[in-house]
Amino acid sequence: MDEFSEDAVRSREDLAAYIRALHRAFVDHGHEWENGTLGPFLEALASWTEDADGWYRNFGQELPPGGDWTFLARALGAATVYE
Repeated sequence: MDEFSEDAVRSREDLAAYIRALHRAFVDHGHEWENGTLGPFLEALASWTEDADGWYRNFGQELPPGGDWTFLARALGAATVYE
């Protein structure tokens, strides 16, 4: 997914663009993904969220303080019913 990097996300609009790029990558190459269906994808998302501090530590970074976890939770929940 070279067209948009998660490191480039600085705003809500950037996040929406990143999600759309992720969707395009899934449409084009989802069959190559480790978690190519919704169930495994959501389980991997939950597992990564729990282990995020380790991921950041492995890359010599710190988990950003004060993330808006509620916004992300609302976005994921809303996507189950939003058209």
